[in-house]
Amino acid sequence: MNIKSLELDNFRNYDKLNIHFEEGTNILYGNNAQGKTNVLEAVYLSGTSKSHKGSKDKEMIRFGKEESHIRVFVEKKDKIFQIDMHLKKNRTKGIAINRIPIKKASELFGILNIVFFSPEDLNIIKNGPKERRRFLDSELCQLNKIYLAELAKYNKILNQRNKLLKDIYFRPELKDTLPVWDMQLIEYGRRIIRERFKFVEQLNEIVTDIHFKISGEKERITLGYEPNTGELEFEQELKNSMERDLKLGQTSIGPHKDDLSFRIKDMDIRKFGSQGQQRTCALSLKLAEIQLVKKIIKDSPVLLLDDVLSELDSSRQNYLLNNISGTQTIITCTGLDEFVRNRFYIDRTFEVIEGQIFEKSYL
Repeated sequence: MNIKSLELDNFRNYDKLNIHFEEGTNILYGNNAQGKTNVLEAVYLSGTSKSHKGSKDKEMIRFGKEESHIRVFVEKKDKIFQIDMHLKKNRTKGIAINRIPIKKASELFGILNIVFFSPEDLNIIKNGPKERRRFLDSELCQLNKIYLAELAKYNKILNQRNKLLKDIYFRPELKDTLPVWDMQLIEYGRRIIRERFKFVEQLNEIVTDIHFKISGEKERITLGYEPNTGELEFEQELKNSMERDLKLGQTSIGPHKDDLSFRIKDMDIRKFGSQGQQRTCALSLKLAEIQLVKKIIKDSPVLLLDDVLSELDSSRQNYLLNNISGTQTIITCTGLDEFVRNRFYIDRTFEVIEGQIFEKSYL
């Protein structure tokens, strides 16, 4: 699959924009704070209905405007899909596929598969479990609409259960209603645990070989799923934690507490790995993600690299650039030096200056 074009109207610092991409490698370069990442955000939003930054709709609308429009044309298996997104300050966004409005954002998933790689992702190993869960969910939701629906239901029930736990402090008689929420939490939680196990197993098969090559065939990494509770144990452990949850006013057991582990032999890289090992591991994880998506959807996702090359040394840069062939890639950077140095082929180059984009010849 590949993105043919992107049109923006009052999005972030863009008044109007119409940009056409090549199937191969597209470079957006320019100084910081010019709007390069905003283009990637619009693309990511079109595929997932959410900002990779976690921004609210009203925050992405151009200052002083009431609404914003995004239009993306995607070519997928010889078919063209038109995705339109209408952001509004005080209302839910409107989404249309091939000019037909959809009722649920979940209907959008699967049309445009995206792998996003930013400098923040290089810290996924040393950061907290929340970032690693977000990595799991962001890809699983794109690949599995059922998982997306189950995760949304789980989070909704979790929020309602947490509210009830706080309310019970003032109204103890409400404690009798807790089992109703518990059974729903267990039902959807078990499904999430099952799908995460499967996904991590598939990812681990790929990431081990990639990491072995990036490390110069010196290290073998093992990726592991660390569920907060097991699928079968969830019900009993939730019951056992009831008094603690009532004191804390929040749910302490469930997949919202899961984590991923990264080990070289018996060493936990999250705690004891060097910065170089952690970054190599993060790069391996992203490259494995690309390969797994290709395997599952029988197509290549669109790869978005947001100024990540400047954070990698030359050997890791070379490995990344040499392993994304056949994948449409949109890269942001401050300059073209790293590509010239690596003799990396570029299909289309754009300079970004204060919310305007100018196509440039790379020759």
